[in-house]
Amino acid sequence: PIMGDAVERISAALNAGESNPDLYSAAIHKSFVLSVDQAHAIHPNYASKHEKGHAPKMNDGMVIKRNSNQRYATNSITGLIIRECAKKVKLPPVQEFVVRNDCGCGSTIGPVISAATGMRAIDMGCPSLSMHSIRETMGVSDLTHGLTLFKAFFEHFRDVDSSIQG
Repeated sequence: PIMGDAVERISAALNAGESNPDLYSAAIHKSFVLSVDQAHAIHPNYASKHEKGHAPKMNDGMVIKRNSNQRYATNSITGLIIRECAKKVKLPPVQEFVVRNDCGCGSTIGPVISAATGMRAIDMGCPSLSMHSIRETMGVSDLTHGLTLFKAFFEHFRDVDSSIQG
């Protein structure tokens, strides 16, 4: 509930300290959560764990994470918003990570926040090898891609979102 409480308190603060359900509802509707950590890059020894065509490579850009069992918060609209923000600053195309349906997969706080608040959310990250190990590895270019994408999100989100909403 912390995210919903925070938005409620912020919307009240913007309304001279008075709680306003309509303002809160509008704030939730216009909000967008970036749930960002790492994403599994294709590992040469375990390439079969990825769906064909959805195997992110290190140093090739940020990764949107999807899962048919809703272990990630990404949906078609949130994915489109991030792709459009990336295009506006001429980043490499955002990559996709999809775990095969017969393989287990972790989760993030993205679906929890989205379900608890109604906010739109996306799960994404920098591609890395050996996630959660002492030798976790990622490409330095992806750090730069990530920073550029986050800046683009804060600069272009409102315009991209408005163009989708029509």
